[in-house]
Amino acid sequence: MSKLTFPDLPEHVCDQLITYARSHKAERRLNLRAQIILDWKDGLTYKASSEKHGVTETIIGKWRKRFASDGLDGLKDAPRSGKPAHFTEADRSKVIHLACQRTESGTQLYSQHDIAELCGMSQSWVSEILRGADLKPHKTEYWCGTSPDPEFESKMIDIIGLYLNPPENALVLSVDEKTQIQALDRTQPELPLRTGNPRRLTNTYKRNGTVNLMAALAVQTGEITARQVDRNNSENFLKFLKHLDRKYRNVQIHIIMDNLSTHKNKQVTQWLANKRKFHVHFTPTYSSWLNQIEIWFSIMSRKILKDGVWHSQRQLVDQLMSYIKDYNQNNAKPFNWTYGKEYVTN
Repeated sequence: MSKLTFPDLPEHVCDQLITYARSHKAERRLNLRAQIILDWKDGLTYKASSEKHGVTETIIGKWRKRFASDGLDGLKDAPRSGKPAHFTEADRSKVIHLACQRTESGTQLYSQHDIAELCGMSQSWVSEILRGADLKPHKTEYWCGTSPDPEFESKMIDIIGLYLNPPENALVLSVDEKTQIQALDRTQPELPLRTGNPRRLTNTYKRNGTVNLMAALAVQTGEITARQVDRNNSENFLKFLKHLDRKYRNVQIHIIMDNLSTHKNKQVTQWLANKRKFHVHFTPTYSSWLNQIEIWFSIMSRKILKDGVWHSQRQLVDQLMSYIKDYNQNNAKPFNWTYGKEYVTN
């Protein structure tokens, strides 16, 4: 492929290229083309730029040639023959603006149907405009917010060190509670899964009480120790710690837990202070996601609690304990836990 020399560009053209390349509102194809030209400016070869963006070298050459000939205008689609577009640039801007705004009626976002009515176009055109701008208002992603804990870094490193390099001849326990687990029953018998029909449950239900579960995950083995308690308070938490003390005799224990007031109660703190075998590690403020037991709670919720039906509180407790026993016998193993700084916004 013939080699083109990158043209000398005014500063405002370079700035516009960077704006196109970084914009979340520009059309995806214009965004890509600007990145291709910036690769050229940075000295990337046709092959390197092609591999970076997952397009052919022919495409790289096409947009380099168009830009060398026509500048920024060369990155835009050439006029096409045939039926003109049903919407103007102003219509497109209005669709994108509405998709990124909260509504005035109290709902979170405008639906595609709402936008179509407000803009006087079909929903299929709204969908096409949003797809072209690479906007997905129907999707939401969650991320871990900034912890205000001034000791975030040191606490985080301490806990990660326990996961990745546990102390010799010591046990690391990840401890927490899952409270207010509802024993929901349905007002009509469930209809089981059959060919052509999914499992079906009535929308109406009745409550048979709640269950509180205290659990500890042995990080090195994956074993779960759990107890059902009537109330999640410091008295029951202390009883659970004493149970762990009896279960794991003659071994140093490192406990990881969050900053719940139950965990920092005066009686709990005094008892732990008198037990030289226990070493407590608190997660940073708003960072209970560092506690591995949360991973296991998520697994349990998916496998047991989702769409569950229980005729009594006791039935729910029995099923939870049965699941934990089976988990320990057949599935317990250390989590392959990884951590990357790119996920921290502190």
